[in-house]
Order: sequence, then structure tokens, then C-alpha cells
Amino acid sequence: MLLGHHTELHPNNHQKTLLAKHAGVARHAYNWGLWLTKNILNHNQHNPNSKLKFPTAIDLHKLLVAMVKPNNYWYYEVSKCAPQYALRYLSNSWKRCFTKVSGQPKFKKKGKDDSFTLDGSISVSFNQIKLPRIGWVKTYEILPDNVTPKSVTISRKADRWFISFKTDTETQITEKSVDVVGVDLGIKSLATLSTGEVFPGAKSYRKLEAKLSRLQYLNRNKVKFSNNWKKAQLKIARVHSQIANIRKDTLHKLTTYLAKNHSQIVIEDLNISGMMANHKLAAAVADMGFYEFRRQLEYKCELYGSELIIIDRWFPSSKTCSRCGAVKESLLLSERVFNCEHCNFSCDCSATLARTRLECSVKFSYGGQFAPQR
Repeated sequence: MLLGHHTELHPNNHQKTLLAKHAGVARHAYNWGLWLTKNILNHNQHNPNSKLKFPTAIDLHKLLVAMVKPNNYWYYEVSKCAPQYALRYLSNSWKRCFTKVSGQPKFKKKGKDDSFTLDGSISVSFNQIKLPRIGWVKTYEILPDNVTPKSVTISRKADRWFISFKTDTETQITEKSVDVVGVDLGIKSLATLSTGEVFPGAKSYRKLEAKLSRLQYLNRNKVKFSNNWKKAQLKIARVHSQIANIRKDTLHKLTTYLAKNHSQIVIEDLNISGMMANHKLAAAVADMGFYEFRRQLEYKCELYGSELIIIDRWFPSSKTCSRCGAVKESLLLSERVFNCEHCNFSCDCSATLARTRLECSVKFSYGGQFAPQR
């Protein structure tokens, strides 16, 4: 299976300048293509009889070479792949918009999600990688052996540059200590397993919220785009990156443990967007990273030979007793202890949720909308 390899680059000052130029050209090409395609859509909307065809990525690149490159000499200082891939990504964004998968693409801003893609003569050697028009760039980590990536994507977070590419990895079947486990995700603790194990969440945003708030407060009166403003923005970006890295590290450790040691893993199909709509819980839900947890678990189960079972979100797992199977009529969010009126069973709500999902995966006795989705 194909796995993405993501690591940090260690460029010198000259290479940092080249990387920034590539990102700038890719951003300019993307914004120019977005401006042109929006004008074409508006023209066709106001003129129903117009025969202007919506351009593809190839059409956009031909127009870019004819109209934009001759007037902007700095396009020739970077690899031709940077604007090509930028227009290709723009075309994919419009396809997602037209199929109503996502909204309309937006213009990119300098310093925010800077990235570009390169292909061509790329070589990997121990702790360095050779890139077109940039040369050999060192990395902080040792790169995988016998790998020749067709393309690489380079991105910037705060003042650090990262590179990612796909590698062909064989499935690693591991010995499983537990056959089936139910997992309940929560805010108080990140995950509660049906085996009784509880994994606390990192809650990195809550821990660094005061520091982030202080930096933003000190930046409030600085002149925009001044040197002091840029220094403050860099400090804020570093804290945001630290928050994301702590959260991602916690999720990677948990999902790897689950996929390596359990044959079947049962989770619920959570409505994350609906949970984020609650302004009282949105910050706590976002701090846990539920969507990232499921995304990592999906590919790691495939990598380590496990099976992921997703229970329908309408299955009343929080109201079902894990001992007798009785379903309560109502259960408030503030109730942290589950008390069954039929068998007098009492336990933590997260534990009964996990056990109920475990039973659902083993028995497969539910029909209709309560059936597990594989």
C-alpha cells in the first residue's frame, strides 16, 4: 500500500529563498487562475447564450505561458512544475465545487498554507533529497532506502519547511493480543476502551491557550506588515504549530496501539460538524481531533491487518445497558454514570458505550439503521 512520508527539511539560507520563490509563484498562478475562472463563470451566468468554455488545467497553463509568464520574469527563476501543479489543484477544487463536495475555492494569502509540488529528477540519499532547481537539501531525519518518488510536496509551517512524498509499503501483520475492542471517544478523556483502558487527551490548546492569548494581546497595536508585526506573527504561528504537533503525536500513539494489538476495532460514526455547532463544546471537541483519529485509524488498520467497524450514529449505544441490553428513554449529557433500571447495573457512561459497541460488533444482531457499517 502507498503511505505518505512527511519530514522536516534543513535548508540553508539560499535554499530557503528558493523555496519561498517557488511557493510565491505557485500562489500567484493559483490566484491568477482563480480570478480568470471566476470571470468566465460570471460572464456565462450573465450571458446564457455565451459559448465560453470553462478551461481545464491544460487550458489554464497554456494561457499562463502566453499571458502571464512574458510579463513576470521571476516565473523563469523557479521550476515550471510549481505553477503547473497549482493550476491542476485549482481545477480539482472546481470539480469538487461543481459536484457539491465542497464550496468555491478561495484566493490564497502570502504566509498562510504556503506549499508547492515538484516532479522530475528527484533523488533520495540517506538524510538528503535532490530537488529540481533547488539541489540537494538536507533533512532532520533519515529517509527510507531505495525510494525514487515521482513527485514531492513542500510546505511551510511557521518558519519551518516540510517535505512529503508517497512510498510503497508492504502490509505489516502484527500479533493481536485482543480480538475485539469497542472505543468510545469523549472530551473528558480521549478514548475509553471496552477492556477498561482509558486514554487521556493531550488538550494541547487548553494548555497553551494562555500563552497564545498573551502573544495575540501584545500584537494588537503593532503596525500591520511592520517588522515587529511580522516577528509577532511568527511567534503566534509557532505556538499554533506546537499545539497541532502535540495533538497529532497523541493521536498517532493511540491509533498505532489500537491497530497493532486488536483484530477488530469498533467506533461510532460521529457527527463532528454537528458537535462543532455547539459553541459551548466546539473548542473542546476541536482540541481532541476526532476526525483525525478516524482518518489515522482507517489506514493503520489496513497497514497492520486489523478490521475497523463503524457503528451507525443513530444506534442508541449511550442509552443501552451493556449487561442486559435494556434501552433508557433519555440520558442527559451531564449524567456521567449510567444506572440501569432493569438490572441495577451501574458504571461510567464511557465504559458502557464502549462495551455496547463491542457487543454490537460481535453479535451482529441489529437490523436496519442500527447495523454496523464496515
